[in-house]
Amino acid sequence: MASFIDDLADSLAKDTIKAMDKLGDDRLYVEVGKVIAAASTTLEEAYLTNVRVRLAERRGREFLLDYVKKAARGELPE
Repeated sequence: MASFIDDLADSLAKDTIKAMDKLGDDRLYVEVGKVIAAASTTLEEAYLTNVRVRLAERRGREFLLDYVKKAARGELPE
């Protein structure tokens, strides 16, 4: 059952992040989480975890790419 819930939560997380990007609403995932919570706190927890992990990975990746670009241009402090 856990895998089924995780799969549903991750799929919804991916779709929500795409909608957030398209709409420019960086808090949409909170509203979706509230809707889910009314029916299933188990799914809500899995969903919020997936959203947070995906957003954190995105921020980390953006930082890394920016850091590498700056390093290539010699713009990093010594």
